[in-house]
Amino acid sequence: MSATLRVRFASAARAGLDGVNGAKHRPLASRRQRMPATRLSRLGPLLVALSLVTLGMGVAQARPLTPAENRFQPYSGLLPPCDIPWALKDIQSRFRDREREYWHSGLEIVAFERVSEIGFRSNGLDYVPRRYCVAEVVMTDQRPHQVSFSIGEGTAGIGFRDGVDFCVSGLDRFDADAPNCKMARP
Repeated sequence: MSATLRVRFASAARAGLDGVNGAKHRPLASRRQRMPATRLSRLGPLLVALSLVTLGMGVAQARPLTPAENRFQPYSGLLPPCDIPWALKDIQSRFRDREREYWHSGLEIVAFERVSEIGFRSNGLDYVPRRYCVAEVVMTDQRPHQVSFSIGEGTAGIGFRDGVDFCVSGLDRFDADAPNCKMARP
């Protein structure tokens, strides 16, 4: 580049002119200032909505929804009903042991009444199959409580048997399933 061209471009830059055709540049801020505020206020939410839609599309396609029965280590999806005796006895004995060992309350579950199902595979077909249940329980102190429990396929230790997770409302002392055993339900 010759010395005369360098001088010409340098003087044009100082003057704010375009080096090619000598047109004056407007800074970007001055263009935005001239745009009506109503147009800007309409563009903001549109851009936010567009970005949320594109992000949502990416998340929806992030993992395939393969039913648990079609995996390389498949689940059968066959779960026992809520009133199966071994599940109720498991809840009864685990509650008795916990109350005796940790809380020294002497509370025990005497009987289960109105056992009913409130959800089956409510989390979706691609998760571990679970049956969600509720029941009214009669305690040794004669006060009624509700127990929320789920029977999950292959969730008992090593996975040879179905496991039971439960929460007795009013006696969830560490709030593990707070509020009021809501987290133990679907």
